[in-house]
Amino acid sequence: MSASRQAVRQGLRRGWTEFVQSLRSPQDQGFYLFIGVVTLAVLWFNRDNEVGETGLLYPTFALPSILGGLLTFGLVIGPGYSLAMEREDGTLLRHKALPHGMEGYVTGQLTLQSLTLLPSLLVVLVPSLLLFDGVMPGGAGSWLAVLGLIVLGMLATMPWGMVLGSVVPGVQKMGTWGMLPVLLITAISGIVVPIQAMWGWVQAVAQVFPVYWIGLGLRSAFLPPEAVVGELGDSWRTGPMLLVLGAWAVAGLVVAPRVLRRMARRQSGSTVEAARETALQWVR
Repeated sequence: MSASRQAVRQGLRRGWTEFVQSLRSPQDQGFYLFIGVVTLAVLWFNRDNEVGETGLLYPTFALPSILGGLLTFGLVIGPGYSLAMEREDGTLLRHKALPHGMEGYVTGQLTLQSLTLLPSLLVVLVPSLLLFDGVMPGGAGSWLAVLGLIVLGMLATMPWGMVLGSVVPGVQKMGTWGMLPVLLITAISGIVVPIQAMWGWVQAVAQVFPVYWIGLGLRSAFLPPEAVVGELGDSWRTGPMLLVLGAWAVAGLVVAPRVLRRMARRQSGSTVEAARETALQWVR
């Protein structure tokens, strides 16, 4: 077996091991519980509210959008935060010193972040299917569409999370460099409030980013055909949705490896020590 393939296999094992450890972590369990409780509470207290002209109740209309928001947030902030933290604690430098170590590291990160997405979605989706009627009226075809959109959404967002983790100055900056922009983009993308309620220029900005299109695609899979009256142009715009998400995926797959290689070349003992000193100043 080649050294490259061995590194990839080790990365897959590392990603799986870290995922299992996260499931056993009380902190991560509390995080998943928090996401589930807060989301289900919002849906429950609005369970009798109808959304615009769609005739749909709020939980039915909002659930696919919320899943899209969770997907985007998790796959941008998760890899970004993890990469920024492991740059500071020397984990990345140790991988760099190994033969094909960066290949193994990236494989491990992709595996971990992909698997971590599952409990974040399931803690919302499974209880919603039990609590609310009409959440998923479609059959097997709709579920296949959801699966395909999740995979496409992962490709359109995760590479940019890796880019974010490579360029952010440190973990302490993730709030202003990562979380705040992602939350703002999510807020204007029709995840909680229908995008039609936004100003025209805000709608235009939202449609540049993948968040809106992931939510739109999931709504087209979850909701009945007549719900299209609640969308811009009274259309699911499947073609543009695939084009935009595909463009973000291709751009990310082109940009991310270059940024990661450049970041890895700059990693040294002195940069790790400087990052630790900066982190200690924040603690003090």
